[in-house]
Amino acid sequence: MKRGWVIAAFLAAGVLAGDRASAQQSQAWTRCVNKERAAPDLQISGCTTVIQSGKETDKNLSIAFNNRGNGYRNKGDDDRAIADYDQAIKLDPKYAHPYNGRGNAWRAKGNPDRAIADYDQAIKLDPKYAAPYNGRGNAWRDKHDNDRAIPNYDQAIKLDPRDALPYNGRGNAYFDKREYDRAIADYSDSIRIDPKYASPHNGRGNAYRAKGDIDTALSDYNEAIRLDAREALPYNGRANVYYDKKDYDRAIADYSEAIRLNPKYATAYNNRGLGYKQKGDYDRAIADFNDAIRLDPKYAIAYDNRGDVYAAKRDHDHAIADYSDAIRLDPKNAIYYNDRGEIYRTKGDNDRAIEGYDLLIGLQPSSANWWNYRCWDRAILDRLEPAMADCNEGVKLKPDDADILDSRAFVYLKLGQLDKSIADYDAALKINPKLAGSLYGRGVAKKRKGDNAGAEADIAAAKAIRANVVEEYKKYGIN
Repeated sequence: MKRGWVIAAFLAAGVLAGDRASAQQSQAWTRCVNKERAAPDLQISGCTTVIQSGKETDKNLSIAFNNRGNGYRNKGDDDRAIADYDQAIKLDPKYAHPYNGRGNAWRAKGNPDRAIADYDQAIKLDPKYAAPYNGRGNAWRDKHDNDRAIPNYDQAIKLDPRDALPYNGRGNAYFDKREYDRAIADYSDSIRIDPKYASPHNGRGNAYRAKGDIDTALSDYNEAIRLDAREALPYNGRANVYYDKKDYDRAIADYSEAIRLNPKYATAYNNRGLGYKQKGDYDRAIADFNDAIRLDPKYAIAYDNRGDVYAAKRDHDHAIADYSDAIRLDPKNAIYYNDRGEIYRTKGDNDRAIEGYDLLIGLQPSSANWWNYRCWDRAILDRLEPAMADCNEGVKLKPDDADILDSRAFVYLKLGQLDKSIADYDAALKINPKLAGSLYGRGVAKKRKGDNAGAEADIAAAKAIRANVVEEYKKYGIN
């Protein structure tokens, strides 16, 4: 923009000796340069007057088109902004600013690759121009390449250490990398430089929440909202804190405000759906997850969350369909396979559950849970030798886990190895005395060994914890 300011100052100086037409042209330039950050329409009007005057050189016209492009960008009209940046570049191909502006517009349109190409050209033309480094950092972050984003923010800060934007951008990149302390430090620097800049307050709130400091996070979200009550993000962030505090009504109110401010905000719909789910309002939860998926058909978490609600409604087929979609969109996420496996197990389709655990073990072979779950399902189907192998691997990975010891005791019980079964049940109950299945299984093992008094005591204790434990284990062939 400095080139624009120079032109405007020069024209303003000439007004003293000029006529009324010169004064009007000078006023148009003042609005076009927009050093005072007036409304975008005023900047656009001023630049249009300059462009249509027929009195400017190609270089000055290039500045006017660039600045009008900035006005359109601030209005969110990226297509018209790009057209003006194109014209600015055509008039002065060595002018770096319209490349930067066009990069910003391409990024806003969701095209980070074209944005990076424009930022590259802006930097090539003016290596000391900080803004395109910041923009290029943002574009690399959009592409989830934070390691390439951070050096760009570093360079932007080096070139202009008084600009709050790259500190905020670098804070976002560190947040994505889960380096929350470094993120907080950058957000704090951004706030120090520009205390009226709302975005780093929101970002710092996110980082504090990720660290578990939800009260400090709430303070930052409140400040972000105070500074810019028209921005949806901090309402969503504050709602997340209320959700964490189990204040679901206030959470839903803030999610609703975020949605009002940005009706295309898929995350807010998803999160409000979670709030309704917690309140047991499953139909409204599903409606919100539907909207989240409509806005972002690749939103795997929303499919999984909707699957959870269908599961809660005992609509198992719809739940499985949603979990399967989540897996299709994010095939390396173990949670989705586990959720689907649980529904297959609930439906009594242990073979399909085992297939899911096969995949989970392939994804996370060091997770004892997946070995345990496959052990249990194989045991239910009386595939006892592979079940035992799975349970042994689970115990090896996590020797003090009561659930895994319970599963192995169940396999020993089915194999008729009663002493080993009782030993594992003893170990499980030492860790968790409230495991109804372990008490019942140990009671059955004792009964088979002739210890009727011990059996009756264990079975009574199991029924006191879980009234239907006897019926449940009869389905497994244990009574």
